[in-house]
Amino acid sequence: MSVEDWAEIRRLHRSEGMPIKAIARVMGVGRNTVRRALAAEGPPKYERLPRGSKVDAVEPQIRELLRAYPRMPATVIAERVGWGYGITILKDRIRELRPLYLPPDPSGRTQYVAGELAQCDLWFPPVDIPLGCGQFGRPPVLVMVSGYSRVITAKMLPSRQSPDLLCGHWELLCGWGVVPRALVWDNESAVGKWRGGKPELTSAMNAFRGVLGIKVVLCRPADPEAKGLVELANGYLETSFLPGRSFDSPADFNDRLTTWLVGATSRTHRRLGCRPADRWDADAAAMLELPPTAPAVGWATTVRLGRDHYVRLGTNDYSVHPSVIGRKVSVSADLNMVWVQCDSVLVAVHRRCWAAHQTISDPAHIEAAAQLRTRHRLTASAPADDAVAYRDLSDYDRILGLGEEAAS
Repeated sequence: MSVEDWAEIRRLHRSEGMPIKAIARVMGVGRNTVRRALAAEGPPKYERLPRGSKVDAVEPQIRELLRAYPRMPATVIAERVGWGYGITILKDRIRELRPLYLPPDPSGRTQYVAGELAQCDLWFPPVDIPLGCGQFGRPPVLVMVSGYSRVITAKMLPSRQSPDLLCGHWELLCGWGVVPRALVWDNESAVGKWRGGKPELTSAMNAFRGVLGIKVVLCRPADPEAKGLVELANGYLETSFLPGRSFDSPADFNDRLTTWLVGATSRTHRRLGCRPADRWDADAAAMLELPPTAPAVGWATTVRLGRDHYVRLGTNDYSVHPSVIGRKVSVSADLNMVWVQCDSVLVAVHRRCWAAHQTISDPAHIEAAAQLRTRHRLTASAPADDAVAYRDLSDYDRILGLGEEAAS
């Protein structure tokens, strides 16, 4: 019986009030067919009788193997049962049977307490940023996500080296005005890594967290779910912030990103059901205050200034006033500036260059070096004030008595 006949039978009975015998005569079907159509809860459908499968013969053996070894690979099972046909139908049956013998493994939903932690990661945006001097690159972006409120903060860094990483960390935390009780990181070389089955932080990171009074949690290798919040934030930035934008410099990237993140914090978070900004006050209240003394972050080194009067930071050379050649100078830098001091006297200030293998010179330093070279040449070529006196050789003859012997 077709669906059309079934529908017409029900119409004649319900709407027209025709008896079963009349319906059977009008539709040209048997009365039992009419009764079945009226008793059915849904329209008729074709159901093919199940056919047997070649796997049915070996299913008892498969069950025995899975009962003893629930994770046995399908290829091994095929070898054990002597399977001589296509592997696809066997794998399909094993995929159906295996869950019956594996213990349930439900995923856990992580709940975060206010002020508990922030997850951190380096995101490398797939866009070329002008670095200056005709160079383009893809510098890393430090991303932090608060676990409770889901507030995101981020900043592009010149490099992933420890001084830049910790300097970026400190600037982002100062932007929050508070410090989470723990920072979650993966095995970033500037932070630490797992050795001998236990996490080991770098000395710089230990000094940083010691000043802040917090804990740094290192995720185990190959465990991206341990910091899924920041991984999702990286994808969110890549799909919602980058499209349709171009950038003139790293500073332009950071300015636009900061402005965009303010709007992102005010949008409803699907998982939370509210805006991250609505949870931030409670989150920040449970965090720690910033330490009274800032941690030592950024670049810091001491070198003796050579005649070249340039110091190297990363891959770039920065000029120093030549008046301190031969003396020890202290070089310090953050994400934007480079300073050089000699005995607490500032002898060089430069804006940090993000391009690689560049020489950055201050015109005042170049002019001072030229003047010192000119003065040195004039001093070297000047005649002596006192002429050297030469003794007459006859004086030596008289002293030795050679002149008298010659006279006699």
